[in-house]
Amino acid sequence: MSDTSPQGVLVCDKPQGLTSHGVVSRIRRWYGTRKVGHAGTLDPMATGVLVLGLGRGTKLLGYITGVSKTYLATIRLGSATPTDDADSEPDLFAEASALSAVTDTRIAQGVSALTGPIDQVPSAVSAIKVNGQRSYARVRAGEEVELKARRVEISNFTILDTRYSVAEGHIDVDVEVDCSSGTYVRALARDLGTSLGVHGHLTALRRTRVGAFGLDQAVTIPDDLDTEAPALTPLAEVARTLLLSVHVDAGEAKALMQGKIIPWQAGDIVPARASDSSTVDAADAGAAVEVAGGAEHEGGASAEVAVIFGTELVSIAEVRADGGLKSLTAFAIDLA
Repeated sequence: MSDTSPQGVLVCDKPQGLTSHGVVSRIRRWYGTRKVGHAGTLDPMATGVLVLGLGRGTKLLGYITGVSKTYLATIRLGSATPTDDADSEPDLFAEASALSAVTDTRIAQGVSALTGPIDQVPSAVSAIKVNGQRSYARVRAGEEVELKARRVEISNFTILDTRYSVAEGHIDVDVEVDCSSGTYVRALARDLGTSLGVHGHLTALRRTRVGAFGLDQAVTIPDDLDTEAPALTPLAEVARTLLLSVHVDAGEAKALMQGKIIPWQAGDIVPARASDSSTVDAADAGAAVEVAGGAEHEGGASAEVAVIFGTELVSIAEVRADGGLKSLTAFAIDLA
């Protein structure tokens, strides 16, 4: 019997004040299913793109979590908070003379220094685990937590507007940030303020993009969850935005789901795409062959592809240099 529960991916516009887990809870009620997960936490004060997987869609969340992201944010220079954002009250304040010395040029220099590959120390009040316990839990229990720096990539850090209110004790800087997974934008605010000698924290944060998923695709969660829930993005469509893909026939699909290895050819590989229906070209196929051919470890596993039968996602499979595809994650579709 086929599974009739919701299967797919949903892009939500998370409202302010709601945790990511709170969004998951509401989506469970809206779609009438327990199997819901999200691809990357947004802090309660933040809004914007939150990608959720329902049913077998949860199996794709790991691939979505690691993609790049875009944010719009407001950095307030002049004060710091324990959480590096507006979810807590300011507890450190800049000297008036130091704030008065901040100029557009100095802000631009500080932003430039935080652009590119950087070693960032995450905010202590974060979900990072320290000896098996969330960092924020340790901080709230009164512990002093020092997290290790991690390498992140800030590919774009653009100043959109600057508003000077020195007499009121702050300067607000609106920015757009494109960054790698694992980046803390509130840590950027903290570090910009520190570099200028005036402290800093976030007062607003909106995520506008997660990989290929943007606000233009996002749905607003209604207050009345009795309203009809929108259709989910099908698994195969999502997988094609994340991975190279291979189309197979029913026999090959069955073999993969049974754990067997099936042969592949370079011409079978279709490039990842956002929404178009373009076919593979020589360069894309060549890249896949090069990746597979460069494998050195035992078994020849070298790359991952989405395997599709008709309009259904069959499997995420590894491309092997020895001439086969082997399923890593099967989606147990009905081949009848």
